[in-house]
Amino acid sequence: MTATAADTPMIRMTGVDKFFGPLHVLKDIHLEVPRGQVVVVLGPSGSGKSTLCRTINRLEPVDSGVIEVDGQPLPAEGKALARLRADVGMVFQQFNLFAHKTIAENVMLAPVKVRKANKAEARRRALELLERVGIANQAEKYPAQLSGGQQQRAAIARALAMRPKVMLFDEPTSALDPEMVQEVLDVMTTLAADGMTMLVVTHEMGFARRAADRVVFMSEGEIVEDTAPGEFFDAPRSERAKDFLGKILTH
Repeated sequence: MTATAADTPMIRMTGVDKFFGPLHVLKDIHLEVPRGQVVVVLGPSGSGKSTLCRTINRLEPVDSGVIEVDGQPLPAEGKALARLRADVGMVFQQFNLFAHKTIAENVMLAPVKVRKANKAEARRRALELLERVGIANQAEKYPAQLSGGQQQRAAIARALAMRPKVMLFDEPTSALDPEMVQEVLDVMTTLAADGMTMLVVTHEMGFARRAADRVVFMSEGEIVEDTAPGEFFDAPRSERAKDFLGKILTH
């Protein structure tokens, strides 16, 4: 019986190593993310979480191993890499919105430039997405006129505008004021419930418990645990995870 496309993991990392000079930041990483699954990556600072996230669309090239997205190995550069990046939505700590463009224009930009979408259609889609993330009423404002939480929701809409196959989130709430965190997590929870394939690097334990299908726990460049959220939070197997949760959950 041959494997169908539906059986192909959306993300597959096999034997991935990454060095920054002498520092071995990713050590023999093996990870699969099936379609429609939400994988949350947890771990202490410096454990390699963000680097892992950034290698998946080649913002960080790896030193060895293979990364595949939707069954295709990551291209090294050029047009093929640009095409892959168009299929992989990425949301960072910083919103990186264009200050001189309105929120709607920010969301329209990539579909028009990269996907060659019709402007009217791109605008209609942008307004639909801004509605989806709860900021349709901010469409004609500029980024500086929005709160951090609203800007991050605009950044999520911008990533969704490319109709990505998978969404990567690299600590999307860590730059936000505490009262704005929940509004961004709510949007992410809705995306997860809608079946978007997601890999999320975060410190938000409530989100991990509520929205994740799996928790991947990293320490010192290695995947130490890869398990269901309930199991990870209630019965972590490794001393490193117990120590991490002990520090986090007592605050």
